[in-house]
Amino acid sequence: MFSTGQIIFGVVFFVVFAAVIFFSYRKDLKLHRKYYKGSLYVLGGFLLFILLLFVIKHYLKG
Repeated sequence: MFSTGQIIFGVVFFVVFAAVIFFSYRKDLKLHRKYYKGSLYVLGGFLLFILLLFVIKHYLKG
């Protein structure tokens, strides 16, 4: 399906990309804590909403 070169490129790309994202996030950590203080509540609300949609779909289907 994939050649050896493609697999190596994919793995190397993923490792480098993840490292760049990690170091960029660490660099801006103070700004994230200052400006995005309540963002975890928003994320929790979205996840709860999606879970609620799945529960409603399950009960209406059965």
